[in-house]
Amino acid sequence: MRKELTLPASVLILAGLVTGCGFQAEDGESKMTIYTAREKGLAESVVKDFEAAHPEYKGKVRILPLGAEEAVQRVNAEKDRPQADVWWGGTEQQFTSAAKDGLLAPAPRKVSERVPERYRDPKGRWLGEMVLAEVVFYNERMLTPQQAPKDWDDLVKPKYKNKFIIRDVTASGTMRSIYSAMVARHADSRDPEPGYDWLRKLDRNTKVYAANPNDLYLRMQRQEAPLSVWDLQDVMLQKKKGVPFKLVSTASGVPQLVDGVAKVKGAPNSKGADEFLKFLMSRKKQKQLAEEAFQIPTIKLKSPPSWLAPLKLKKMKVDWDQVAKNEKEWISYWSEHIKNKN
Repeated sequence: MRKELTLPASVLILAGLVTGCGFQAEDGESKMTIYTAREKGLAESVVKDFEAAHPEYKGKVRILPLGAEEAVQRVNAEKDRPQADVWWGGTEQQFTSAAKDGLLAPAPRKVSERVPERYRDPKGRWLGEMVLAEVVFYNERMLTPQQAPKDWDDLVKPKYKNKFIIRDVTASGTMRSIYSAMVARHADSRDPEPGYDWLRKLDRNTKVYAANPNDLYLRMQRQEAPLSVWDLQDVMLQKKKGVPFKLVSTASGVPQLVDGVAKVKGAPNSKGADEFLKFLMSRKKQKQLAEEAFQIPTIKLKSPPSWLAPLKLKKMKVDWDQVAKNEKEWISYWSEHIKNKN
């Protein structure tokens, strides 16, 4: 039986609002539209700097925050009449699939060549902007370092029952990658059942699934529960704001994936998209983002960001090819058979 694809209501509503009428600036010229899964404050800051460097685009760049999977679904839904120019923030697996489906256009060659081959599409249809580490963290006002888990398998121990707030998985590229990495890590040969069992135990320990990242941060600050998993950059940005989050240097390492950016095929403002990619992927901007916004850039810099070494993070070995092949099946199974059932 063929499964029908059901888009989230938010995606359908948003698509209906803009279908057939590109965003317009006050002077009648088309705006440049960016679908982004990046932290809102970070995205706004980068766009502000872009407009300062390119005054001709001032007031003509619109940001639409979406979960990475929501961005995938929306770009796909708009394939015949694209509304976005740039899709910024998503996993290598999501961009690779979108490129195969004909949703992405090549970035300017000079921009693509700045990115090492292992971090980009061979045809330049997506570029890895940064290496994203996936981490365990906690509210240090609720747990001491001694009480906090030390590794990923500690997360499923009974003593942490109702101690987790998890960003809802299906709409989030980050969470899909974390959960898929855990299934791949525990899978016995080609059988995902040991991985599913791990997810069942984590579901048992999960008090609530947060609707979006801001909901996650607020719930943890309100001390509804002390623990979560999320991406390193966003956790560090919250810490920078004074939020009492503390990272765990998990003993077996952290999953690291490539997080990227792409130009949408048939973009209404193709020239603007090219200019934004040139700006974002410049060494100057990437160096600034590395030091100030906790990014681990794919573009080679003279030295790594100063904040990285003290975290003592090590890379977990993950078969990302296996994840790319099975992620949809694994996350669908989690959503239908595991979520809120333990």
